[in-house]
Amino acid sequence: MNSKKSLKTIILSTVYDNRAILVRLIVGLIFLTEGIQKYLFPEILGAGRFLQIGFSHPAFWAYFTGTFEIICGTFVLFGLFTRVAAIPLLIIMITAFVTTKWPVLLHKGIWAMAHEYRTDFAMTLLLIYLLFYGSGSYSIDSGISKSL
Repeated sequence: MNSKKSLKTIILSTVYDNRAILVRLIVGLIFLTEGIQKYLFPEILGAGRFLQIGFSHPAFWAYFTGTFEIICGTFVLFGLFTRVAAIPLLIIMITAFVTTKWPVLLHKGIWAMAHEYRTDFAMTLLLIYLLFYGSGSYSIDSGISKSL
């Protein structure tokens, strides 16, 4: 029983201040809108983009990724299981770095990669913030953890 409670505590615990709301709004809205766009514009941002990058089964991976972006982005936005939702989003960011930014570094150099990676870098750091500090006072996680 104690191990279950400690797992709940780890997942739902959060800092009790209001700073994380801005981080959640940024991360949640960006991932939510990017996920939706994979469905709205499949040739440019969905399967077509994944094909261009070199994924086998690009339609599957585009919709798989888009679905996780929509679901996890919504969870982050509302502060529900924020730490758990940050993990798949971090995996998406690492995959994006390896498949799109690493080749830029190898072929065009550090400055071109730094320019291309600026948004992904910021999103990755914001996800790490949420993973470490949680969703903040104004979140569903906060309400649930206070009632435990």
